[in-house]
Amino acid sequence: MATTCEYPQFFQPHANLSDAVNGNIVQSEIEGGVHLRDLVPGTVLEVRTQNRAYTIRYKGWDQAEISGHPVFCPHPVPVTIHGSTWGGSMLKTRYIGRGMRLEFGHAKSDPIRTSIILEVRSLNPKVS
Repeated sequence: MATTCEYPQFFQPHANLSDAVNGNIVQSEIEGGVHLRDLVPGTVLEVRTQNRAYTIRYKGWDQAEISGHPVFCPHPVPVTIHGSTWGGSMLKTRYIGRGMRLEFGHAKSDPIRTSIILEVRSLNPKVS
């Protein structure tokens, strides 16, 4: 019986991007994080940043409920997860990555960017 093994698809530096941009993308893969495409609806994530700890309940296709900020989301509020950024305008969409800043859309404000993400972990129990 033959088995197949899936290998992760790593970013290949692109000639039309600057070395700094290519480096940031590669660094995001080294630091690690979560691609929303890999989550099932109902997944709960804890995202710890330099300043806060957020709880995110993923609803599917970029939609989530987030809590953890005393002004914008002191209790779970619906948001759209845009992705993560290195602090500028370039966004790694549908990704929550260590060493980056989470960006999400909130109905009552402009897009919100967190402080730098230190840790991302699932609070869902592992199913074996």
